[in-house]
Amino acid sequence: MNDATAFIEARDFLFAHRTDYDTAYRDFKWPVLDRFNWALDYFDPMARDNHAPALHIVDESGGATRLSFAQMSERSARVANHLRGLGVARGERILLMLPNRVELWDVMLAAMKLGAIVLPATTQLAPADLRDRIALGRVQHVIVDAADTPKFDGIDVPGLRIAVGGAREGWLDHGAAYETSPEFAPDAETNAADPYLLYFTSGTTSKPKLVAHTHQSYPVGHLSTMYWIGLQPGDVHWNISSPGWAKHAWSCFFAPWNARACVFIYNFSRFDAARALEVLVEHEVTTLCAPPTVWRMLVQEPLASYAVKLREIVGAGEPLNPEIIERVQTAWGLSIRDGYGQTETTAQIANTPGQPLVPGSMGRPLPGYRVALLDPDGMETEEGEIALALDPPPLGLMTGYADNPKATETAMRGGFYRTSDVALRGSDGYFVYVGRADDVFKSSDYRLSPFELESVLIEHEAIAEAAVVPSPDPLRLAVPKAFVTLRHGYAIGPDLARSVFAFSRERLAPYKRIRRLEFAELPKTISGKIRRVDLRRQEAARTEDGARGEFEFWEEDFPELRQTSKAG
Repeated sequence: MNDATAFIEARDFLFAHRTDYDTAYRDFKWPVLDRFNWALDYFDPMARDNHAPALHIVDESGGATRLSFAQMSERSARVANHLRGLGVARGERILLMLPNRVELWDVMLAAMKLGAIVLPATTQLAPADLRDRIALGRVQHVIVDAADTPKFDGIDVPGLRIAVGGAREGWLDHGAAYETSPEFAPDAETNAADPYLLYFTSGTTSKPKLVAHTHQSYPVGHLSTMYWIGLQPGDVHWNISSPGWAKHAWSCFFAPWNARACVFIYNFSRFDAARALEVLVEHEVTTLCAPPTVWRMLVQEPLASYAVKLREIVGAGEPLNPEIIERVQTAWGLSIRDGYGQTETTAQIANTPGQPLVPGSMGRPLPGYRVALLDPDGMETEEGEIALALDPPPLGLMTGYADNPKATETAMRGGFYRTSDVALRGSDGYFVYVGRADDVFKSSDYRLSPFELESVLIEHEAIAEAAVVPSPDPLRLAVPKAFVTLRHGYAIGPDLARSVFAFSRERLAPYKRIRRLEFAELPKTISGKIRRVDLRRQEAARTEDGARGEFEFWEEDFPELRQTSKAG
């Protein structure tokens, strides 16, 4: 039995027990893989003469692209041949920064066929972010949307600069790839444990860490994600997520194609809930994954008036408000099923199809994951840090933080991978999310590190110290709020606040921008460390009362910044 057969048998076992959680969890075994290349050993054979839709992209303007599995197999073979002809070799690192366009999927498959390593990046990154990430990630080549090539001016790229969507001076035109041969032969076998993906993730230091995934950890590991969503062959699956983030690979690539489902994409410049509901109906979407921010916007519309074809709906990012789940259930007769995972893993814990839904719960451990809750001493408890047993490690877990053995050792100590998230477990076996064990927080479904934002803020000439904490927000769950102390000679007031907000907009990607600002003395420990926990508590209590601090300003106080800021 070859490795592809083992993978398919594991997948088919989950199909057979799609609504039988107890059997699926008890009897599922990760396939044991040796030589395995998901694109060559699974996708290409599955796609041969398979004219079922694999990818359907619709634009706001009405333009649409619809490609079959067979077409995606051929396109990616051409791209792989083209990149190899340009000198891209096995093990070399490619920064991939594309919006939702077909070439993103082509390159993801082609790089896998070549054995090259992909570093996905969001198009929201600013030039300073890109310079840091190219250096930190030891990137050799970049493949970028033509519209974003100016961001790379002045940045040293050791290898190829390839522009997608049009010729650019100093850049190779990706369009030439589709003139090469559609027959691809690999130069060697791929080890299942070879690196394939490197994702940047925020941590508790000023710089992101690189999460390393292999040819098995995400391609095969996302069988757990497929099971959570409840995907089946022929489904039309829409996952509302931006390229460059791990969740995009989760549910716009591996999970649906593992199930032989069609990946559906609707490209919008600004999310419109009413239009999204029309799209669900018009394109007969059967499974939907959306972050809580989107669900909170959708329920403002008359859901019952839309005749959706949905069978499964899920949410990820942070726990959903029970009232939202109830309103969707009343309108559509469907329950939004929460799921939990990280960039470092595939889906770990979730509410699965056909199982009782416990309001406010993140669900139960998914097949292939053994989950413990640990106290600070590493002892199991009913409320503690979510941790994954490592004997053996789940297939969907990263190999570690690339080029950072200390961070890897810290995360994987004492026989467990520590998630830094805290949950409690009820007597029914369902987990309820409590919060972060450290200071990292979520804003509009993006994971943000206070240290990363603070390191930018203190570059402002007036700021001596800064502490960033989440400020509760009714739509985005939380927004970044900065408490700052000033250098001598600067006066608190709206002019300075405007300057800081403008500085934030220029230096930070839109999802990282400081939205609220307060001039204040920072609480500290005896040793001089800032006590962000005190600021978080203060902010939560004050927001609940609807009060602002005496010297607090919000970005909305300065509408003129929208017109003057380069960051949008």
